[in-house]
Amino acid sequence: MTSPTDLLVRGGRIIDPANGVEGTLDVLVRDGRIAAVAAELAANAPVFDATGLVVAPGFVDLHTHLREPGFEHKETIASGTIAAARGGYTTVCAMANTDPTMDSAAVVAQVLERARGASARVLPVGAITKGRRGKELAEMEALRAAGVVAYSDDGEGIADAGVARRAFDYAAALDLPISEHCEDLAIAGAGQERGVMHEGAVSARLGLSGQPAAAEIAMLDRDIHLAELTGAQLHFAHVSTAASCAAVATAKEHGLRISAEVTPHHLFLTDAAVAGETTNGLDPNSYDTNAKVAPPLRPAAHAAACVDALATGVLDAVATDHAPHALPDKQCEFQHAAYGISGLETAFGVLGTLVSERKLTLATVIERLTIGPVRAWRLDRETHRGLGTLAEGAPGDLAIIDPACRWVVNPDRFASLGKNTPLTGRTLTGRVVATVLGGRLVFDARAEEAPA
Repeated sequence: MTSPTDLLVRGGRIIDPANGVEGTLDVLVRDGRIAAVAAELAANAPVFDATGLVVAPGFVDLHTHLREPGFEHKETIASGTIAAARGGYTTVCAMANTDPTMDSAAVVAQVLERARGASARVLPVGAITKGRRGKELAEMEALRAAGVVAYSDDGEGIADAGVARRAFDYAAALDLPISEHCEDLAIAGAGQERGVMHEGAVSARLGLSGQPAAAEIAMLDRDIHLAELTGAQLHFAHVSTAASCAAVATAKEHGLRISAEVTPHHLFLTDAAVAGETTNGLDPNSYDTNAKVAPPLRPAAHAAACVDALATGVLDAVATDHAPHALPDKQCEFQHAAYGISGLETAFGVLGTLVSERKLTLATVIERLTIGPVRAWRLDRETHRGLGTLAEGAPGDLAIIDPACRWVVNPDRFASLGKNTPLTGRTLTGRVVATVLGGRLVFDARAEEAPA
């Protein structure tokens, strides 16, 4: 008798960067874990025919805003993990900017309880400071005991260097990474004076307040020195500038415990997206609030530097920074619009488009979506052994993709409650066909598209 977590995926092109496996093989998942990867497997299990498709480990997102508790009108754990599954993600790290803030064991427990049976594995990220206010450290040891996998005040950098130093000391002792949002508000501007996009020719043309790339690198440089001082494991969220990429490369060369991520939108879009300027003939739509994100979209030279840093391994992971918002949050004056892009369901399409443009290879993209993020945060501890791989005994998580599929972004079809994307109407290359979580088929595009 087969288990509901048994599955045989037959005839796909396997790409498992962690184990250096690539070729046309079958994957057998038994009792929710990888049982075998080999040619012409036979098993008493349901069969998924992956002929002509690529089969990879399930994607891992280090940076997801699920909004629950407190902002369920923007997203819920249920809707957000369905969106994750549609994007090939089987593991998402849920950021702490909830209400109440994920700064206590009680809130972490609430999130984990609500995530039971979700369409993706949810790993909580605890706040560094109480209420993410940057003043008083959260109970970091209690958060670790409750199950957080990292600490972050994401959306807010730790402005006070003394507080940051103490946080790094505690994180080093607790052996968990700190994921830092690098934005020096003394340079970027605070409150109503905060720059709302990159400071440059486009912001000048639009008459919008800008923030320079220096706002990111100033805090990033400080934190590298603090990591060296304390021995903390430091991760940089959503790197967006050429100088940041260079600084991360140098820190790694010096042997520091540094890792970094980049978002699909910082690889693919530029600050011109704010002005509605695209490359595929869309009608201009100036002051596009869907392109308002923190850190801001940068000019092409910065995007190119991030692509190069991802290709060479300076940047360890692609993370979506999925930030869903309700329509009123974006349908307002640019100055008052919320920051963020709903990105789980378009991430692979953006990356696949970069592959089609020969800016990245498919193997590199899959590595940075699977074992790259796992290694960056050492997520394969304890119950998650083998995460991000197709090794025997690893979680039976798979992303089954069609790298050549061309499709048009239509946010009305998103599973996410957040329809806020500057990619509406864009044609992307590469799409997730199915997602398997612990042997369960949690998304199957072919079933959804089948005629009634």
